[in-house]
Amino acid sequence: MAAFEELAARARDAARQSYSPYSGVRVGCALETDEGAVFEGANIENASFGVTMCAERVALFKAVSEGARAVKRVFVWSDTGLLLPPCGACLQVLSEWMADGAEVTLLREDGEARTYAFRELLPVDLSGLRNHLK
Repeated sequence: MAAFEELAARARDAARQSYSPYSGVRVGCALETDEGAVFEGANIENASFGVTMCAERVALFKAVSEGARAVKRVFVWSDTGLLLPPCGACLQVLSEWMADGAEVTLLREDGEARTYAFRELLPVDLSGLRNHLK
């Protein structure tokens, strides 16, 4: 299990790779799997804003593409001066992979941090829907 400080630093450092010429908002994410592997991501914008990719989904897709199947912790850093939570799309995508008791930590430039249980941010669990639709 990575130390809190390490994941916070990796999320902050990931934001340096942000491509955000439209919003000017840099976001970085460090995601830890249930096996202890850490993956980073940064937001990547596009002129067609609907196809912009958030840092959380970049990190998650990197993890899943490398074989991860469960996420324990997600750290999200932004330079907005706010504790910026994942958007609804990111929460929904993350919900497919979040382990029981998973946490999301939001970080600001000034070092303030707040940790939430994932279910506080997305309280309705739709994971059973997958089996229902088969």
